[in-house]
Amino acid sequence: MPHRHAVRPLLSACLGVALAAACLLPVSPASAAEPWQVPDHATISLDGRGNGHGHGMSQYGAEGAAREGLGYRDIIGFYYPGTNWGTASGSVTVLITRDTSRDVVVDPRSGLTVRSLGLGRTWPLPAKVRKHGPGSTKVDVRRWRITPAPNGHSAVSYRTGAWHEWKVARGDAEFAAGGKPVTLRTPVGPVAYRGALRSATPAGSTSDRDTVNVVGLDAYLRGVVPSEVIASTWHADAIRAQAVAARTYAAYERAHAPSARHYELCDTAHCQVYGGYSAEYPTSNAAVSATGRQVITSGGDPAFAQFSASNGGWTAAGDFDYLPAQEDRYDGWTDAGHQTWSTTVTSEEIEKAYNIEDLKAISIATRDGNGQWGGRAETVDLTTAKGDTYSVTGESFRSHLGLRSTWFEITAVAPR
Repeated sequence: MPHRHAVRPLLSACLGVALAAACLLPVSPASAAEPWQVPDHATISLDGRGNGHGHGMSQYGAEGAAREGLGYRDIIGFYYPGTNWGTASGSVTVLITRDTSRDVVVDPRSGLTVRSLGLGRTWPLPAKVRKHGPGSTKVDVRRWRITPAPNGHSAVSYRTGAWHEWKVARGDAEFAAGGKPVTLRTPVGPVAYRGALRSATPAGSTSDRDTVNVVGLDAYLRGVVPSEVIASTWHADAIRAQAVAARTYAAYERAHAPSARHYELCDTAHCQVYGGYSAEYPTSNAAVSATGRQVITSGGDPAFAQFSASNGGWTAAGDFDYLPAQEDRYDGWTDAGHQTWSTTVTSEEIEKAYNIEDLKAISIATRDGNGQWGGRAETVDLTTAKGDTYSVTGESFRSHLGLRSTWFEITAVAPR
């Protein structure tokens, strides 16, 4: 819940009926901390800079730096000052969020196997099975599936026309094809993945399952890099910088994932976007190979290599010394709605987002002090007609209202 504190003074109240109309016109505050008066059913206009949290590397900034002649190591050195170079390998486990069902369904292919994690045993899966019913005719398998079975085991089934159980494997189970891509059937369509596709049991459950991709670190990156940058047109050194940052971020998350959790990373922007083998692109695959195993480190461990689309011309300070606030002259080579933007929100949207009634004033109370308007919003104050003021973080305001970043300024407040 938002923290309540003393109410900031509102703008001068209107006195008398004759002045009521004037109160509904946009009024510019004298300073960033002075609140804007909010009439009923108001539209709040905002101008902003950047797209994302602004910590670490700007992806558009990396492209701008590459266009100015910086190599990928220089780009990484600019955005993560004070870090060292190291290596990382091994595999990662990635939650496949697009597969929302409890089963793991894959297409048959050459070399397809299923492995029981409880037994540590692997079985090859046949391409043809005997037809059920009279006769001994063999028919093609159309799909293979893993579903939860009693006592925490896994039922392995195949589909010809209907589903038929083939084997019960002890514990969790996974499909693989010797490193070759396996096509997963999800509610939103087929997607191919390298590595293994595991039916994984979440901690504390015996009947639920999630689909988890167990894949080599650099093979994973092949599905990340083209999902994060424009691999078809961007400079090779910008794509290589992204490969290093993404590899480092994955290595850091792997090292810090809760031990009880059945995966280390997710496949969305909450971690880094991952599209599997289906997302791979030649230039990004080349960038992964050219930077093979390379990561940046701090204190001998993988750094927390955060990145976002655009920092608007100034990076935001992160939780580590190698994530400083600094001016970024490379970020502005193009805009395309990333470096600068404008939008509107309504008073009702703010009230709904924070479960408050009758918003009467809004102000950006504190900023980080870096760049235009005094920098990114750190706290936003929302005052209601009852005199309660709710102080929310700039990040919360950005998230709840769908803004591109916390670097924004209120430019007008007017009735609709």
